[in-house]
Amino acid sequence: MPDVILLVDDEAGVRYALRAVLEDEGFEVVEAADGEAALAVLEARRDIAMAVADLQMPKVDGMALLMRLKERADAPRLVMMTAHGSERVAVEAMKAGALDYFRKPFEPAELLQCLRRALNTTRLERENREMRARQALGRHAIFRSRAMLQVAELVERAAPRDVTVLVTGETGTGKELVARAIVEHSTRARGPFVRFNCAALPAELAEAELFGHVKGAFTGSLKDRKGLFREAEGGTLFLDEVHTLADAVQPKLLRVLQEREVRAVGADGAVKVDVRVIAAANVNLAAGSFRRDLYYRLAVVNVHLPPLRDRREDIDLLADAFVAKYAERFGIEGARLGDRARQQLNEAPWPGNVRELEHCIERTLALSSGSLIESIVEPGAATAEQVVDGELTLKERVDAFERGQVVDAMNRYGQNQSETARRLGVNRATLIAKLKKYGLA
Repeated sequence: MPDVILLVDDEAGVRYALRAVLEDEGFEVVEAADGEAALAVLEARRDIAMAVADLQMPKVDGMALLMRLKERADAPRLVMMTAHGSERVAVEAMKAGALDYFRKPFEPAELLQCLRRALNTTRLERENREMRARQALGRHAIFRSRAMLQVAELVERAAPRDVTVLVTGETGTGKELVARAIVEHSTRARGPFVRFNCAALPAELAEAELFGHVKGAFTGSLKDRKGLFREAEGGTLFLDEVHTLADAVQPKLLRVLQEREVRAVGADGAVKVDVRVIAAANVNLAAGSFRRDLYYRLAVVNVHLPPLRDRREDIDLLADAFVAKYAERFGIEGARLGDRARQQLNEAPWPGNVRELEHCIERTLALSSGSLIESIVEPGAATAEQVVDGELTLKERVDAFERGQVVDAMNRYGQNQSETARRLGVNRATLIAKLKKYGLA
């Protein structure tokens, strides 16, 4: 696809001449009559590769447009057009972040050379940014989709900045994995990582768990407890399911985030803490009864994870990784997905997202009778709530473990059934029955 160039100039004749040159060279061109109109174009389109703007324009001029673009992480880079005698201002614009400039009236060859040089620079910048982003999230998530690359880029930028982060997304999208990736690439990577599920305790116990308590503060408090904030000192506190945090605890959490100090239940004074908070929620905090001021404190940076149905190009990649993981665990040599199984996976709705996909692959391999997986066990059948408890049953886990032990022993003793049975402590007839049960005979 051709690169899209945004032309910003208040003179229609200049835009006409520029368009003719650029379209002859195979570029797609979008026009705006001033900086204000250019910003509106950029809101509507995300495929602009480069902006070319005149320095002198009404409303929002070239320099002001440059400053506005620098505020946006996803904005294209800018090449400036200047009238004769304005070179000094153009140099100032380059110091402020413009990639290059050319003079009006322009020579087509000079214009094209300038733009190609600028586009090559932006491509290198984008490739380096994507490489850093994949490194930031790559150990914790498997993806190739553009949607997840955007998540990775945000994680890469936010991780080293010691700000509060809110990770949002449906159940099973991998919010804790993203939290751990942020910590790993932060200045607190060597500090403690403390996790608290806000849904696990009622208000009174949640407050004591988070902020600590002194001996005798309430019935059953037999000794002092410093609380999770103080346990996370110098590191990170991950508040999972923060949307379930009791109303009575929310203002106290807000105060900790504002004042950077905690007061234990029953204590006379507060204690300073140095903790970064990362929170996760599977609902829109801004739309419910959650405290709005606390929401803004938590969502200094908001990382939103897309559901699996919106990143279907990742399904095969994820499925292959899970097949390899559980094939090793269950002792299934050469396990692979057949075409029909892949079709089932790609057509399933996956309300439980990546977690449900993993459970589905685990269950399928645990119950498989061979290395070629032709059909998936109930793909996408669970509800989002069921995914949380969608682990294998005890019998399925026992069968899977037993199958793995049998395969491992048969391989170790050269497929000799008598020796394998002896080593496993069973008779040969029992071994043969198990080989037939698991499709290994």
